[in-house]
Amino acid sequence: MTFVTKLTLQSGDRTVLDRVVEEIATVVERKGAEMKGPHPSPPDTYRVPQHKRTTGGETFEPWSYTVYTRTIEIVGHDEVARGVMDRSLPAGVHLGVEVEQVRPLGSS
Repeated sequence: MTFVTKLTLQSGDRTVLDRVVEEIATVVERKGAEMKGPHPSPPDTYRVPQHKRTTGGETFEPWSYTVYTRTIEIVGHDEVARGVMDRSLPAGVHLGVEVEQVRPLGSS
């Protein structure tokens, strides 16, 4: 049985996120593991309207925050995937992990 570890990294700072993804890709390549990705997703932009109660009817500019997402899949090599998960990440970078067991074609 082969395990596929899917890493989802999210951050509001695109340059920090790309640097972390590049470091992970370098580590995975150096260890000789098979990696698929990074696959970028369209950024999610969250907007929150803000109001000011005055007699003049003034309002503040809406608050907005953009979240960037990258997905990486590591096929097999569980020890490499664990090493990536155990590393410390910069503040503002969030890591989600999914592990899936894949059967080879033709097996039952």
